[in-house]
Amino acid sequence: METFLADHGLPALFLLSFLASTVIPLGSEWLVVTLILKGYQPEYVVAAAATGNYLGACTTYFVGLWGAGFLIKKVMRIDETALARAQLFYRRYGSWSLLFSWLPVVGDPLCLAGGALRVNFILFSLLVFAGKLARYAVIAAVTASAMR
Repeated sequence: METFLADHGLPALFLLSFLASTVIPLGSEWLVVTLILKGYQPEYVVAAAATGNYLGACTTYFVGLWGAGFLIKKVMRIDETALARAQLFYRRYGSWSLLFSWLPVVGDPLCLAGGALRVNFILFSLLVFAGKLARYAVIAAVTASAMR
């Protein structure tokens, strides 16, 4: 499967990044590194990964907006611990916690809570995209510098 994804380049990265920020527990960082090592332009790799990951987070936001209670437990199967962590982040840091939506375990519940708590979508978009873009940019920069 890894070879298949690596062979399909940026479209595969976009799809994997999208899925990784929804309900499917995947990671896309390895494909970012792989594509840069294969000679893809880091700017394009970061753009594909950040855009896919942001759009996946938007999907989770809208799930929270339209049916958080039912969907948290029945469809997304987010456990009480992860949900409690996301709610604690929101209580402590408010909407700014969305900058950490790229983190494993709490990232998806943060986006879901953003929708459930009706965070302004433009604010949600700016914070989430900034966090995800920064993560992929750091990964790409470290990978590119290691190649030199």
